[in-house]
Amino acid sequence: MPTLSIVIPVFNEEGSLAELHREISVVAQANKYDVEIVFIDDGSTDTSWKVMTELAEQDDRVQCLRFRRNFGKAAGLRAGANASTGELIITMDADLQDDPDEIPNLIAKLDEGYDLVSGWKQVRNDPVGKTLPSKVFNWLVGFMTGVKLHDHNCGFKVYRREIFDEVKLYGEMHRFVPVLASAKGFKVTENPVNHRARTHGVSKYGWSRLPKGFLDLLTVSFLTGFNQRPQHLLGMFGMLSFAAGALGMFYLMVYWVLRMSFDAFADWAPLHQRPLVIYSLGALLLGAQLLCMGFLAELIVAKGQQDGKEPYSIKERIGSRIDEAGDGRIV
Repeated sequence: MPTLSIVIPVFNEEGSLAELHREISVVAQANKYDVEIVFIDDGSTDTSWKVMTELAEQDDRVQCLRFRRNFGKAAGLRAGANASTGELIITMDADLQDDPDEIPNLIAKLDEGYDLVSGWKQVRNDPVGKTLPSKVFNWLVGFMTGVKLHDHNCGFKVYRREIFDEVKLYGEMHRFVPVLASAKGFKVTENPVNHRARTHGVSKYGWSRLPKGFLDLLTVSFLTGFNQRPQHLLGMFGMLSFAAGALGMFYLMVYWVLRMSFDAFADWAPLHQRPLVIYSLGALLLGAQLLCMGFLAELIVAKGQQDGKEPYSIKERIGSRIDEAGDGRIV
């Protein structure tokens, strides 16, 4: 069986950690998994760290990391993945709502040829204040990115290690790992999982997260769609704005010629009294700025590629002996 690393971010979950460890151990023993458990204390203010260290003393499969302060779930997942050694990485929450008995089902789905399997909580044991924002968010993510999953927010997922090697998490990007992985060419799917009612701690999610999530979604949509060709987006809007401004100025030019050349149009309002002058000039300036921003973004992308930040993801190599000069050529 593949070596499994179970990465669990923790924030004030002292009451659930021991039971979660026990349930994972039972599943690992029943399925003969070679497993390690990585707990990340994300600035807890309760006794979570004490519980975690006691578990590590009792079980050498347990690793514990402790942040100096609360850095967020994405930072916790990234730190846990970097500290892990397994071929497969499983992420799950520490509040016991994710059922460890579902781990074999997620791995079985992964073995069908996928690189990432996201849990889908078909029946959710959460209040409406949490489930309704989640439904809105999942619809927006599917609509804007094309990666249609029922539950992007589910923290219960299994990944092949290379995903974390290539998708670097920061900010609140943990919600968008399936989107970012799909943009790299990894195969992503979902599998229904049992979702249990919360018995310890309090939820950290709700309507207040929706605006931040939407802003992050805009960022991810730009990164996955135009990361290597930002001018295609900025330049498109720039040209549309510039064209609208130029069309308005052309109309005003004809207007001015008619007013100044023919007595029949002499009673038309002077050009400086037409609001279209301001709108046209504004559209011209906005279009020019967007085009300039697109060129600057292209320069940044080109510089990144010169620094070795490749825009692609290699799944495997055959005969890929790199020459001794180290210039990256395959010989």
